[in-house]
Amino acid sequence: MKHALFFSVSASVLALSTPLAPALAQEGVSNTGVDTITVTAQRRTQDIQDVPLAIEVVTAENIDAIAATNLSDLDQFVPGLNVGGGSPTQPRFAIRGVSTSDFGVGTDPAVGVYVDGIYAARSGASLLAFNDVSRVEVIKGPQGTLFGRNSAAGAISITSNAPSEDVEAELALRMGENKLRRFEGLVNIPFAEDFALRMNMVVNKRDGLLTDAVTGEDYDRQDNWAVRAAVGWTPGEMTDVVFRFTREKLDEDGRAAIGITPLPAAPGRPPVPVDVTALLNPFDTPITNDVRGNIEQRDLDEASLHVTHDFGAFTLQSISAFRYFETSNRQDEDGTNRIELYFDTNNIEQNQSWYQEFRLSGANDRFDWVAGVSYYDENATQISETGAFTNSIETALFNLGVGTPFSDLENGLLIPFGLQQRLLGHEWTESMYNRGDFSAFAAFADVEWRLTDRFSLIGGARYTRDEKTFSWLNGPRMAPDLDQALAELDALGVLGLAGVSPADFGFDIVFDLSGVAGLACDNGVTVAEGVLCERSDSWDDISPRLVANFNAMDNLLLFASYTQGYKAGGYNSVEVGSRFENEDVDNFEAGLKWTAPDRSMRIAASIFHYLYKDKQAVRLVANVGGSGVPQYVVETSDETGTGVDFQIDWAPLAGFEAYLNLQYIDVTFDERITRSGLDLSGQPTGTPEWSLSTGASQTWALPNGSEFEVLGAYAYTSENRCNEEARQQLGCAVIAGIQNGEAQHRLDLRAYWRDSADRFQLGAYVNNVFDEQYLDGVGSLTADTFGTTHAQITPPRMWGVDLRIRY
Repeated sequence: MKHALFFSVSASVLALSTPLAPALAQEGVSNTGVDTITVTAQRRTQDIQDVPLAIEVVTAENIDAIAATNLSDLDQFVPGLNVGGGSPTQPRFAIRGVSTSDFGVGTDPAVGVYVDGIYAARSGASLLAFNDVSRVEVIKGPQGTLFGRNSAAGAISITSNAPSEDVEAELALRMGENKLRRFEGLVNIPFAEDFALRMNMVVNKRDGLLTDAVTGEDYDRQDNWAVRAAVGWTPGEMTDVVFRFTREKLDEDGRAAIGITPLPAAPGRPPVPVDVTALLNPFDTPITNDVRGNIEQRDLDEASLHVTHDFGAFTLQSISAFRYFETSNRQDEDGTNRIELYFDTNNIEQNQSWYQEFRLSGANDRFDWVAGVSYYDENATQISETGAFTNSIETALFNLGVGTPFSDLENGLLIPFGLQQRLLGHEWTESMYNRGDFSAFAAFADVEWRLTDRFSLIGGARYTRDEKTFSWLNGPRMAPDLDQALAELDALGVLGLAGVSPADFGFDIVFDLSGVAGLACDNGVTVAEGVLCERSDSWDDISPRLVANFNAMDNLLLFASYTQGYKAGGYNSVEVGSRFENEDVDNFEAGLKWTAPDRSMRIAASIFHYLYKDKQAVRLVANVGGSGVPQYVVETSDETGTGVDFQIDWAPLAGFEAYLNLQYIDVTFDERITRSGLDLSGQPTGTPEWSLSTGASQTWALPNGSEFEVLGAYAYTSENRCNEEARQQLGCAVIAGIQNGEAQHRLDLRAYWRDSADRFQLGAYVNNVFDEQYLDGVGSLTADTFGTTHAQITPPRMWGVDLRIRY
């Protein structure tokens, strides 16, 4: 694997600038040193060693080597990157310890994901299938000037293969554990000198990784497919046109919940608050879920048009894109199969966006420059839905000290008088409806000025204006069967005997608005159930970039930079009437990039320091002044991060390659006080200090001209750093002797055989060779209401074989 990676400058690293011994030759295997990696991180095509940025590059060969299907499979092998892909329609991206924890449409991610230069705004459609991907560039640190808003932590740029003038055809089949079946087909057909069609299709199916102990039903099943078509047209020597269309269907099980709370015999209720010392080991606990419609689905359509024309002195590029997707994600939140504890959540999202960019670029002896304008328009709707039964609603009411109204009526009146109506056993749904209309305009310019043959300065800035309108609507809870029973009992006069009416049972418990009732909205109303509350805001920002480059030698680049990043303000989807300001980050970085004269080694290193202001984070807190049921709210903080990145790629011998990627980072709260008054200033944010990946490959030439290659890849992440809040909650809990957030290790192995013409390839792989599994999160949404908690665990060892045929 040939990743990018960075480290601090030390005497030992500088000592590597001396020429290395000549590489030994192996008959039949060429030795050209480390491969040249071309990137577009500065919005122009460059060798990675000429770019004064911290970049990790994952090539198509790397993706194949670890049998990756999307970005979430890469993060352990890209130090500093974290992708929480347990729910692919709600992934969490983090770079250098900076992430966005909110999955609502009212806020934006801090890590920008770009596909062929087009911004994938919503996280719900950013974790796409890897099909016909050329490379993935992970660009660390704020990229406000080059990539724009919402790349305050960094950017992930995915580049797909464009149509070519060569005839290509490829079939690939992968089969593995848990009945994994993955098929990929590719065809590239040039119809004339100026026209070509490229099509790719991926189908990925897999049985579940977990099995329900009662029903025998599998969880974590996958049944996904994606199709990508691209048409390339060259109407003249100076013009290129590429039209792309993508259609993707994701159909998986919603995230399973392994219940880790000891349960008393039914109908007994577990105690509240949860006793952390009594929690069960999730690796030994049978899983029992009962969620209604356990699904995670996404339908996505995307079309883009790239037009490039070379005017000689400069090049003009137009990028137009339209994207539409729908998602649904229903998950079990209590981790049990008992109706009196039942609770689920469903996130339903619909989104459409339009993006247009015009970009000019040019170069001469002294200047390389790029400038442009862009416009982005997005319409998003979201339904945050919670599901329960009257039995579990009563459990929550009892634990909140309200009593047991449904049971009291049944046992006190309905059953003694022989009435058939029942108040328990009915479905109960509460929903928050959101709509967002967003637009953003940007103008940017970035110029490299070569003052001498060895020294250059880069300066750039981007102006951005964001405009947002957002609304909340909380309608009455939905329980039609309960309402029918109440209406019948009211007509019979039974409710009157008890001194109650149907209206007394029309309350919300999850989306209770009593704590914010009367809050003024921008559309002239006050917050109330059934009333549409709307906010409108705009934000302006200028994000500069300054870089100094010095080529100390022909193969050694030294650089220092100052960059700013920006993330627009927004709204918490489930906190009616909320708004928060934009985030800003200042980043200082210095580093080097060195390539051995014989290209047997490549090193990149940097040291960085950033200050992140008004960082937004979603926290689960009690609904003070309302029902008392915990709700998600937004809290802000200032954070400081200091660290080093390092990469070395090494090809000392013919057929042998090795790499080491490493990051050390110290991220602390510069200032943060929680809503409960807890002061976390100066404490760690939870980001692990160390992350690294290393690996090697060896290729042998066989007598018949074919090749055999073996690869190994190892990844390590140190334990999460705890702060006082995490210690008080489950973020740093020791659960049945298992530390939540402990250090993680993973080793992957792969072997290939290729024929002499590279037409046939047969391979086998083992991911997570030593079957290391870890806690992957603890869910506490129902801890204070039902007394239940659940956990997720990382995947087990998985193996497979694959066959690839190329033409």
